[in-house]
Amino acid sequence: MRIEHVAMYVENLENMRDFFVRYFGAVSNEGYHNKSTDFRSYFLTFEDGARLEIMNRPDMQRREKPLAATGYIHVAFSTGSREKVDEMTERLKKDGFTVISGPRTTGDGYYESCVIDLEGNQIEITV
Repeated sequence: MRIEHVAMYVENLENMRDFFVRYFGAVSNEGYHNKSTDFRSYFLTFEDGARLEIMNRPDMQRREKPLAATGYIHVAFSTGSREKVDEMTERLKKDGFTVISGPRTTGDGYYESCVIDLEGNQIEITV
């Protein structure tokens, strides 16, 4: 068994699609729009075949996104090397994104950093 995809609601569908395409190499589909509910979504496919669905609808509830809360807390991307973790973290930092940890080696042996995306979601970058 494998995870087929992970989905997340976002405020600005186009900006978030562009974020994942620009920084993480995602390839986007053409999108989907249900005219009766105004639900919209994009499937983003990454190099290894993993997929992320980003979605939006006018009646979705907005909530705070504390750094430590129950439920799904981050999406992790593997770069393949410590150097790429460092490079990607620096690029995101230079472009104005908040780095909340790292790059560092964690107690359980991961080399990683964690940044906050355009909408307050945590994105982990690891080897």
